[in-house]
Amino acid sequence: MYKLIEKKVDKKQEMERIIPIAQPLIGEEEMRNVENVLRSGMLAQGEVVEEFERQFARYIGVKFAVATNSGTSALHTALASLGICKNDDVITTDFSFISGASSILLQGAKPVFCDIDPMTYNISVDVLEETITKKTRAIVPVHLYGQPCEIDSIMELAEEHDLLVIEDACQAHGARYYNKMVGSIGDVGVFSFYPTKNMTTGEGGMLTTNNEEVATKARMIRNHGQSSRYLHKVLGYNYRMTNLAAAIGVEQLRRLDEFNEMRIRNAAFLTRHINKTGVSCPRKKDYVKHVFHQFTIRVDEGFPLSRDELVDYLGKKGIGCGIYYPLPIHRQPLFQNLGYVDDNVNCPVACALSEEVVSLPVHPGLNHDDLRYIIDCINMV
Repeated sequence: MYKLIEKKVDKKQEMERIIPIAQPLIGEEEMRNVENVLRSGMLAQGEVVEEFERQFARYIGVKFAVATNSGTSALHTALASLGICKNDDVITTDFSFISGASSILLQGAKPVFCDIDPMTYNISVDVLEETITKKTRAIVPVHLYGQPCEIDSIMELAEEHDLLVIEDACQAHGARYYNKMVGSIGDVGVFSFYPTKNMTTGEGGMLTTNNEEVATKARMIRNHGQSSRYLHKVLGYNYRMTNLAAAIGVEQLRRLDEFNEMRIRNAAFLTRHINKTGVSCPRKKDYVKHVFHQFTIRVDEGFPLSRDELVDYLGKKGIGCGIYYPLPIHRQPLFQNLGYVDDNVNCPVACALSEEVVSLPVHPGLNHDDLRYIIDCINMV
């Protein structure tokens, strides 16, 4: 039997409706799995992690899966395993969480930012083609908010220019492009199991690939570069997942499709009933399975409130919401200060969206009354 993680609230809050932007579903099964690991005494990486890797690889439809302690460490491991290094340019979206770009920096490579499609908010294939140069070594597209990007077209460009592709599927567990699972199409796929994601291990990540050599190197990199105990062949890190995390992940993976269907239904209900002028609900391509890690609306000048005023208004109504993302990555101080961003970076769609988007609750913990309340609060503005 699944239940929401309990939140402590004061008496005043008990009198008010509070709808969080995200809320993991944790059941007795996960708790029993964790208890079994605790009783075994084998808490670090071991057989439970290996079982989780096997099950995740089978689910995604790849030969190999390598568990790590975060989505960011999985991204870094993927880049390192593919040999990305100094003097390489790696193209990625300008509109996402910073980890995709910062992982490129960790390898000494240069992130090159690409603008996004105004419909899906994923990387624009047309702009991508114009961004490729002789220095480009790889592309890191993101399946943003749970909607697959145009990965087939990206793979065609990559083949034409002899480039590597790392799918950032950290927000897209179970999403499909046509009949293909994201994370199985590029040279490597990467997932995150942060608590707000469609499935969680508390903290954790996963690298997926059909390339045995890449998988072998990734396993060394996540464990201090060891090929066997105390034999270190490459530069590595402590990126290991624990058995405790994997014990949660095994059960979460079993329920992932159910969780995703709940998100899809919630998103469809919100889309049908939010009808306020100035608000654009997410648009989905017909040939993809969008798993709605986020339900992100766009607030334009036709709405009575600015985006930031809407966030404040919803907060006062007890509705959690988030701005993903308030700055395009190239405008982050990190990249400005390091000089990785040329003056000619031109990402107008990403810049405009960063001032207009806001994400509403869409997670499986919502009930019908929650959804109706969110809709009514927006429509009555």
